[in-house]
Amino acid sequence: MSAVITATGLWTPPESISNEELVASYNSYADKWNSEQAEAIAAGTAQALTHSSPEFIEKASGIKSRYVVSKEPLLDINIMAPHIPARGNDDLSLMAEIASHAGRDALTRAGRSAKDVDAVIVACSNLQRAYPAISIEVQNELGAGGFAFDMNVACASATFGIETARGLIASGQAKSVLVINPEICTGHINFKDRDGHFIFGDVATAVLIEHESRADDRGWNIIGSKLVTEFSNNIRNNFGYLNVCAPEDDGLNAKGLTDKLFRQRGRSVFKEVVPMVANLISDELANMGIEKSKIKRMWLHQANLNMNTLITKKVLGKDVDMVYAPVVLDEYANTSSAGSIIAFHKYSDDIAAGETALICAFGAGYSAGLVVLEKR
Repeated sequence: MSAVITATGLWTPPESISNEELVASYNSYADKWNSEQAEAIAAGTAQALTHSSPEFIEKASGIKSRYVVSKEPLLDINIMAPHIPARGNDDLSLMAEIASHAGRDALTRAGRSAKDVDAVIVACSNLQRAYPAISIEVQNELGAGGFAFDMNVACASATFGIETARGLIASGQAKSVLVINPEICTGHINFKDRDGHFIFGDVATAVLIEHESRADDRGWNIIGSKLVTEFSNNIRNNFGYLNVCAPEDDGLNAKGLTDKLFRQRGRSVFKEVVPMVANLISDELANMGIEKSKIKRMWLHQANLNMNTLITKKVLGKDVDMVYAPVVLDEYANTSSAGSIIAFHKYSDDIAAGETALICAFGAGYSAGLVVLEKR
């Protein structure tokens, strides 16, 4: 394989919400709902909402805070959804804007200009629209050449994007591919759901993949990869452009639309995905003839601290310091496809030349993507 990751980029929203802030908002909403539904609750036709707590959230997920593109409306118990003003067709879309920020950061870190890029892939879990492709809008905004397209493989989108970029380079279609993961996850979460209101945050990441002839001695050789999918309804989001919103509906979380938002059967996901991912990593390393002990770092999808801890233990066969699988959940929460790339971006500088590491992302589908790297 002749593809090299030469740089990564990161854009973080300026506003953050702590667990304490989020819990205060949810508990106020729960009290209001319980008061309004008191008669139905007493009659047994409605169920009272129970309070959340920062301790519950951190124990369940490892999350302590999250960055968001629209803070105040999320905490307003009369809204509890992001309010993102509509932009004109001739204005840059929000998703293309944050994607461009991350893309420019990666290009700057690599010492490249947009004109060096032959292809742009926007790979994320929820696209702002069906068409024209967000990626083509980003291509135009950056001033890149070649071609662009969008792809969605849920939380595994970044790793699927990297492997797609490697394939484009191997086939001669491109020598430089910018894979960008803009995730506005707060747009598809139900903030009135105690079991899920804390999960997601917003962010954008980027990965520049180039043919080795363009790369210097920096970066990472892509020495192996593996993609797998297996259908499951345990993580699902039914909102899309075929859903019809009534004129009185106000945002994705409006009355009557909550059944279209993110939902998951958390226990089933944990039980099924952990062995799936651990086996994927172990089997592919064995196929490549790489001893597990030689892996210096695993940048895993950032969905749940307990899940990542168990995957790491199953792969390495023992309890290890989580420096081997760094976590950014405490600061960023789950950012879908961007999570493993944030961890890679922030915790990779200490890996020495010739050492081996891996990125592995997994999520709805089920989908899982593994990329094995060697430091140049």
